Amino acid sequence: MRITDSAHGLLPRGSRVLCAVSGGSDSICLLHLLWERREDWGLTVFAAHFEHGLRGEESLADARFVVAFCRERGIPCTVGHGDVPACAAEKRLGVEAAARELRYAFLERTADVLGCDRIATAHNADDNAETVLMNLTRGSGLRGLGGIPPERGRIVRPLLGIPRREIEEYLAENGLPHREDLSNADERYRRNRIRHAVLPVLREMNPAFSQAVSDTAALCRQDEELLQSLAADFIRTQYRDGSLPVGELIALHPSVSSRVVRTLCECSLSREHVEDVLRFCAGGGLGFIDLPGQRLRRERGRLYFEAEPGAALPERRIRPGESLELPEAGLRVRADLVEYNQKINSLFKTYCFKYEKLCGTEILITGRRPGDRMHPANRGCGKSLKALFGEAGMTRAERDRTPVFRDAEGILAVYGLAVDERALPAPGDRVLRLTIEKREDVR
Repeated sequence: MRITDSAHGLLPRGSRVLCAVSGGSDSICLLHLLWERREDWGLTVFAAHFEHGLRGEESLADARFVVAFCRERGIPCTVGHGDVPACAAEKRLGVEAAARELRYAFLERTADVLGCDRIATAHNADDNAETVLMNLTRGSGLRGLGGIPPERGRIVRPLLGIPRREIEEYLAENGLPHREDLSNADERYRRNRIRHAVLPVLREMNPAFSQAVSDTAALCRQDEELLQSLAADFIRTQYRDGSLPVGELIALHPSVSSRVVRTLCECSLSREHVEDVLRFCAGGGLGFIDLPGQRLRRERGRLYFEAEPGAALPERRIRPGESLELPEAGLRVRADLVEYNQKINSLFKTYCFKYEKLCGTEILITGRRPGDRMHPANRGCGKSLKALFGEAGMTRAERDRTPVFRDAEGILAVYGLAVDERALPAPGDRVLRLTIEKREDVR
């Protein structure tokens, strides 16, 4: 069965899977599929529902339905609640963007608590087609035309290649109830207008339109991956002292140079902003260009991306048996060599690194650096610090004050956010333990 093969392919045996369940047809289909096949596939399955606080009693009824559905089948279920309108107002986001931000933050927290290495969401082929069309209306590049990725870190979308029609057939065959979100019919939302007015016309031209879009999106993702890797290679070889040579930068193909600029800039840039930066690079002498929340400097043939001097944490070093003050961050750090017998604190106040895996005998404590990347534990992919800070909603000042722990090989941990998988210890290992506490003289 196609729907079964699609789900199984993204979930290796032994996975602990948190299934996001809204109560709608797609998520009920996915949860039922994973639960029914958990033993055959070697999975441990949990459910999670997030109530957004948007639709009053109807939204609460969705939560009660999911809880009842899970209770009847013995599925462990976690329910979270949020205030989307308040989040949207505070962060100046649209309602849909705020809902997504709160929902995924809840899923990540819940997965951490339950020790899940996969978060499964029920996006399907029709959702992907809608997303590509929405991005096209905004004038998106390859990244947007790549649509919804099947995997992003530990988030997987097992039904992404399955059209909604097949999902509805699965529900009917298995007699599964589900809830209909009445807001899906509200054509004030752009996605709903595309779903109800645009897609039917395109399906008249090609009944397999959603699959055609999925195939095209996959090709766009491949091209984007290649171009991004070329940009990363350029940064690795040319970036030093917080800057790039402008001659070499503007000599790149625009598809690569634009990605270099986006990678190194800490702010979100429009196409016009990127073009302004590249035109600016063609100039001579000392000059400055202001971007949203950041200023770049052109000097002696180089383009400087780094923050103003003194804004970020200065570089410090710590060795086993030493304590160190970080007054800029209001923190104190203690380093000790011990035997590992506990998990890393979920609040990231204690870090334990397998000593034999460290490159060198000391730890560097620095601020962020442009182009920084790491492999956060349990994420299953590399992440830029820029992305991690963005996910946490941190301001520029907060990013500047956040300690980054490194050895000679690269990042080991980012305070309060993530620990790299490279030096994770096992019970009984000799570890370098960093204990971090707030300074009492800082309020």
